[in-house]
Amino acid sequence: MTWTAPEIERRNEPYVAAERAMLEGWLDYHRDTLLFKCQGLTVDQLRRRSAEPSSLSLLGLVRHMADVERGWFRRRVGGEAGLPPIYRSKGNPDGEFDDVDSADAEADFATFLAEVELAKAAAGGHALDETFRHERTGAEISVRWVYVHMIEEYARHNGHADLIRERIDGMTGE
Repeated sequence: MTWTAPEIERRNEPYVAAERAMLEGWLDYHRDTLLFKCQGLTVDQLRRRSAEPSSLSLLGLVRHMADVERGWFRRRVGGEAGLPPIYRSKGNPDGEFDDVDSADAEADFATFLAEVELAKAAAGGHALDETFRHERTGAEISVRWVYVHMIEEYARHNGHADLIRERIDGMTGE
């Protein structure tokens, strides 16, 4: 039996909420949207780079966002400084996108879901006004900024996902 990306019940963002609940709600909505764009597709379809010459694929986007969740929430906000990226390295900076041809999609989806839960746990104990220094740039960044950035990052990549999905099977959606 061939694995396919599971169906997802996408959560709605809150219409009225306190700031943190609003940020978390929008971030969860965008996390769900990425998985929603993948649902029902086979491994081969998830690996397909359907907007040549770009190396973007739906599986690559899932892998990329697992690394982004890890980097911003666990490594930076949570202070797990020695935590390495999952799919990329100095020698292979685009590994999350370039190495999908032999990737285990089911394992990569499980990794994404685990990283989301670990990101939520890492951010949960930190106030939105709390700051940290970015290890590369030295910039002082707030936890609030990380939430807004992550919403932007998902929104941009979900636009990519929408186009990729449409090229794969004609499906469009919200």
